[in-house]
Amino acid sequence: MSASEIWFIVFAAMTLVAALAVVLSQNLVRAALYLVFTFLGVAALYVMLHAEFLFAMQILIYVGAITVLFMFAVFLTQQVMRAKITLSSASRLVGAIAALGLLAFVAQAVIPEVVSALEIAPKVVDQTAVNNTSKLGMALLTKYILTFELVSVILLAALVGAIVIGKEDKTEDDASE
Repeated sequence: MSASEIWFIVFAAMTLVAALAVVLSQNLVRAALYLVFTFLGVAALYVMLHAEFLFAMQILIYVGAITVLFMFAVFLTQQVMRAKITLSSASRLVGAIAALGLLAFVAQAVIPEVVSALEIAPKVVDQTAVNNTSKLGMALLTKYILTFELVSVILLAALVGAIVIGKEDKTEDDASE
């Protein structure tokens, strides 16, 4: 087993264990901290795939911005530190069955594709000839331009919706005083 395979196993295991800890944690602050480790594990896997741009975006956007936003939401919510998430054993059983069913569905769809891709994949790839960042940019602005623009419109709508929801209604406040 090569060193890169060992590192892949380490980072994949770290990502999976951290993701499992996010789901099973009953404290939202700890779940957010476990989420940081999940994002870092994914970022490390991007480095191993020589996807430097995705690595940088994973660190900047997910580890930095999304986690900070999540932590602000947790700390600004009243009484969140005292709240514990409790699930009945029936809820856990239903969730476990649904998760296993989803895993089986995804596995039966993905595993044949991975096996066929491994059979036809070249054994040696010259990474110096590939510039992932420019290829990603060209793909986003040519082949996937409609999807790229739709995502930006959806994010804009979500931002406007968050502003409308968060805005205090002055007329109700004035009437109550």
